[in-house]
Amino acid sequence: MSFQSWPRLTVALSLSAAAFALVAYPADAGAAGAAKPPVIVLNSLDADISVVDPISFKQIKRIPTGKEPHHLYLSPDQKSLLVANALGDSLTFLDPHTAEVQRVVRGIHDPYHLRFSPDMKWLITAANRLDYVNFYSWTPADKAEPLKLVKRISAPKTPSHLAIDSKSSTLFVSLQDSNELLAVDLATQAPRWKITVGEMPADIFLTADDKHLLVALTGDAVVEVYDVSAAGTTPPKLVKRLPTGKGAHSFRAWGDHRHVLVSNRVANTISKIDTQTLTVVDQFPGPSGPDDMEVLGDGKTILVNSRWAGKLTEIDTQTKKVVRQVKVGKSPHGVFTLDSQPRQ
Repeated sequence: MSFQSWPRLTVALSLSAAAFALVAYPADAGAAGAAKPPVIVLNSLDADISVVDPISFKQIKRIPTGKEPHHLYLSPDQKSLLVANALGDSLTFLDPHTAEVQRVVRGIHDPYHLRFSPDMKWLITAANRLDYVNFYSWTPADKAEPLKLVKRISAPKTPSHLAIDSKSSTLFVSLQDSNELLAVDLATQAPRWKITVGEMPADIFLTADDKHLLVALTGDAVVEVYDVSAAGTTPPKLVKRLPTGKGAHSFRAWGDHRHVLVSNRVANTISKIDTQTLTVVDQFPGPSGPDDMEVLGDGKTILVNSRWAGKLTEIDTQTKKVVRQVKVGKSPHGVFTLDSQPRQ
């Protein structure tokens, strides 16, 4: 069935009072806890979200979502945090300041990973289990149908993570089970090139100057670096294979436009990479299968989901020690808070 014949996206705007009660903070949460925005953790195998108080580092609430919430992304206007529910075929919109559910957009097929283009024209999702990439136009003023499916392209096998250049010109897609990297022209939504990379590519990270694309190889112990500065259909060149640790998986920018973290899920470490010298300049502990990360606004604290333990872990980068952990749900994946460093 073509995407044109699928039903129009529907939006669940009228949430029950009981649903809103699930996300209301308790009266005794304390003034100190209210001083900072909450930490939001996606529990991929529990189909819900943990809301963690950043001061007490305790779980406050659990909010139901669709099945398998894996990744999240802040809307261009920064008013909504979009949670992608892969098996739920939906997006849950949260208020990033309070974690309250704003609305649910249904009919988004298999949204595993998602990205907005910098020019705010596109929301793009990777349909991980269905082997395609979806291009949605983004019209937030249209309350009934803010997202409209414009095009779908085949992307076998297992499109995993997405990255978009600063000019909103090129989309990059890692193909996890075919060990490939795909580039797509955003203006035409047509593939530009596809190359073979290392084993099991997962997250990808484009440097601030749009020159280098870093590819985390979960099936290896390295990050591959490609020069993607050439225009058009010219395939990129492999610049370096950078050893980080077994199971290199997820990136999080340090916030200074130069350094980026990568979690090494098998090695149980987090490596800090200098994107100018293309070297590992520091390493931190990452217990129990480190996955997605957040760098707090103080510039010295990492939050990382310890996926195998079902915990959120706080790490002091100055002492290089685990400070504290809090039990969340099963297989925690995405993590977010507004009290964070820039994402580049």
